[in-house]
Amino acid sequence: MIRRNFSVQQASSYQTGSLTTIEKTLLTAKLIDGFWDRWIVHGVERKDVVIVRQQHLMKEAWINSWKELADLNYREATKQYEQGAIEQAEYMYKISALYYQLIYWLFPENNSIKRQWLLKSLEVMEQADQLAMIKTEYVQLSINGGECYGRIRIPDNHKAVVIMMNPIDSTKEELFTYEDDFVKHGFAVLSFDGPGQGQTYTFEGLRGTIEGWKSFVDNVIDYSHMYFPTLPIQLFGTSSGAAWALYGSCNPKVEKVVAVSPAFIQETIKLPDYFVERTQFVFEGDSMLPDLGKLQFLNPVMLVHGKQDVMITDQHIYELYRRLPIGKCYVEYENEGHCCNYKLSEIRRKAMEWFEEDIKDVI
Repeated sequence: MIRRNFSVQQASSYQTGSLTTIEKTLLTAKLIDGFWDRWIVHGVERKDVVIVRQQHLMKEAWINSWKELADLNYREATKQYEQGAIEQAEYMYKISALYYQLIYWLFPENNSIKRQWLLKSLEVMEQADQLAMIKTEYVQLSINGGECYGRIRIPDNHKAVVIMMNPIDSTKEELFTYEDDFVKHGFAVLSFDGPGQGQTYTFEGLRGTIEGWKSFVDNVIDYSHMYFPTLPIQLFGTSSGAAWALYGSCNPKVEKVVAVSPAFIQETIKLPDYFVERTQFVFEGDSMLPDLGKLQFLNPVMLVHGKQDVMITDQHIYELYRRLPIGKCYVEYENEGHCCNYKLSEIRRKAMEWFEEDIKDVI
């Protein structure tokens, strides 16, 4: 288990080997191919990654490169819209928003630059939402003295609800492809920035704690049950989000949960310095995860694991699966790593098929 407990003020000036957190992030982006897997499967074009990595990656180069590419996608989206290709325009606006997210994401500290680029990304994402055939509602939940910002996408004749549990280092907008898959198949989707994430952190200054995240998950489930009182509630999460989805599986209002590569506090693997340092800005305390070993699981879980995952041991996954309740199922990919990134589309399809097994009168 990693235990590094220091304040945000200390984190602001924390350096190892004379490199700041941002510099470590940029160095990793330059040298490590696997750094980009997450972004590629969420919509970033490989050719654009190549363009950015070819440069001498300094903060200004990162900002300028992703801004130029985001602007290019924005102009293409506008062109598609003017030509009547509405669906393509919607997608290109979302890609533009994702590229602006990459600028926002670089800055771990909550400052005016981070807020500026998040606002830009949100502005473009809203333009995409306005073009979508499926309506989007923007909502806020009051939790622990702050507002948690969320989006609800509601297709016609929706048959069930999927609550997205996003990794601590992601925003709800980043995972738009997950939303799109579920809503296109008739699932209403709720996705919130929890404490330490996205708008909730950047606008409210609300950092994550274990108790805060327990309250967040409980409140989102309660809100979903109130909003859709007659529909089954399902949870879908990856990495730290999968761990919190498993926490949510203990709630009697939840029907089923899909957990992809859930993170364990018991793991002793050393995470990259840049990632560990980033989490200190957004999360308080020794850990950002529930203790899965202490949870009393209640509802069926689909557990997904990549055999090449260097962050989670097979032993922990197999022991977790043994403890899951009746109705569970297990999916394993021999050649996938953490989050099974390049199988996520297939995993979402499997998840929807599994969710639908117990849904009656599917429209």
